[in-house]
Amino acid sequence: MFDDFMINTWIAATLVASVAGVIGFFVVIRGASFAAHALPLSAFPGAAAANLLGINPLIGLLAFSGLGVLGISQLARRGPRDVATALSLVMLLGLGALFLSRTTEYFQAVYALLFGEVLGVGSADLEPVVALSAVSVALIAVLFRPLLLNSVSPELGQARGVSARVMEVMFLAVVALATATALPVVGALLVFSLMVGPASAARTLTDQPLTAILLSAALSVVTVWMSIALSFAFDWPIGFFVGGLSACAYASGRTWTRAKRSRY
Repeated sequence: MFDDFMINTWIAATLVASVAGVIGFFVVIRGASFAAHALPLSAFPGAAAANLLGINPLIGLLAFSGLGVLGISQLARRGPRDVATALSLVMLLGLGALFLSRTTEYFQAVYALLFGEVLGVGSADLEPVVALSAVSVALIAVLFRPLLLNSVSPELGQARGVSARVMEVMFLAVVALATATALPVVGALLVFSLMVGPASAARTLTDQPLTAILLSAALSVVTVWMSIALSFAFDWPIGFFVGGLSACAYASGRTWTRAKRSRY
């Protein structure tokens, strides 16, 4: 489990989980779970397009993530955000189906992008993960105060000069960047688990933003570490453990909160 070929796996999984935990805090407090679920799914067809064009899959992931952000932000100006998210997801998944129909050599890669291939991370895959993870965290650090204010009280943020529209676009852009980074490692479906489960658990345990962010990142990292170890030991899909442990983290947080309240 700690052989040389696994070192990149541990590093990449730790980076991806840390970023997912940090961004997940804002996903939870903004009620943007649907967007966090839709953006990874709408990004993965970009890898199919990249494969069809013979270019780096990461370019396709980033391009389609950008299209998802533009679609959600523009359509949300004319209607409910959930409807805008759903329409953008349907449109991009439709394009993905078209691209996938043009090739017969992409099944394994599609499976990896949906469910992850964390046990097969190579040195070439690690470099972009490190770089884009650093950019994602840096953007959150820069946007922290206005994004937090806009998330908690959009009206107060507007009164203090924080544009709700700009914050929405910037937030979606950070989520898209983080998911595009994580897709080749943990997959489109598991990014959502890492963003929502640990962050929701952390939110039930503390009301302090910085503490909740650190706790969310820590829970996300522990979830991935335990998932890798259990997957290695039992030879079961890592996605099963990531999803199950994320749900258990949230359930434990809710149980702890209720038990604490019942004492007073």
